[in-house]
Amino acid sequence: MATTTIKILMIVTSQATMGTSNHPTGVWLEELTIPYYAFSDQNVEVDIASIQGGQIPVDPNSEQPFGKNPASVERFLKDPVAIAKVKSSLKIDQLSAQSYDAIFLPGGHGTMWDLPTSQPLAHLLSSAWQQGKVLAAVCHGPVGLINVKDSSGQAVVKNRHMSAFSNTEEVAAGLDKTVPFLLEDRLRELGAIYEKGSDFQVHAVRDGHLVTGQNPQSSEKVAQLTLQAVADLSK
Repeated sequence: MATTTIKILMIVTSQATMGTSNHPTGVWLEELTIPYYAFSDQNVEVDIASIQGGQIPVDPNSEQPFGKNPASVERFLKDPVAIAKVKSSLKIDQLSAQSYDAIFLPGGHGTMWDLPTSQPLAHLLSSAWQQGKVLAAVCHGPVGLINVKDSSGQAVVKNRHMSAFSNTEEVAAGLDKTVPFLLEDRLRELGAIYEKGSDFQVHAVRDGHLVTGQNPQSSEKVAQLTLQAVADLSK
C-alpha cells in the first residue's frame, strides 16, 4: 500500500524592522529551524513561505557567528536546500491550503506587524481550518491566528486552549512598549483560553487540530504535537 507524503507549509514574517523604527527584527531563527528538521527528518515535505515572498529577514539576535548557534541553526546555515528556501520563499497569496496537511507559523517579533494585517494570510489559514487542516504556531507566531475564522465566522481561537509569548516574557525582553499590542492580552480578548508555563520554559498546547507554544524553547514540542495531530486526523 502506497503511503501519502505529508506536506507542511511554514509561513514566516517578511517584516525586517519593528514598525517604522530602524530596530531590526524578522523570524526568530530556531523557531524556524527546529520544526523544519523535526518535520523533514520524518520525511515530511516542507515548503517555506512568507507574507511578501522572497528573502526572509532573520532577527540578528537569533543568529550568532557560526559554531555558536543551537544545533538546528548550525545545520540549517550549512544546508543549501534550506537556505535556498529562505532566500526565495514562496508568496502566500499564490498558495492553496488544500495542498498541505498542516500550516506552521514560527515567531519572531516581525510577526507582530505583518501577520495580523495580512488578508491573504487570514484567508489562507481560515480556508485551512475549515478544511480540517492542522494549524500550529509558536511564540509570536500565534498572532497570525487572530483574524482566522471558522465556517460560522467566529474566531478560531475563541474557547480554545492555546499558548503564545506571554506578557511577562515580553516585559523581560524589554519590548512590551514597542510591540503594537501584547499578544497574550489580544488572545484573551478574542476569547482564547490562554495557558502559560514559566517564562522561557517549554509549554505547548494542543486543542484538536490547533497546536500552539509559548516561546522559542517550545519549538520542538509544538513540532511534535503538530505531527501527532496530522497523524490523528489521517486515521
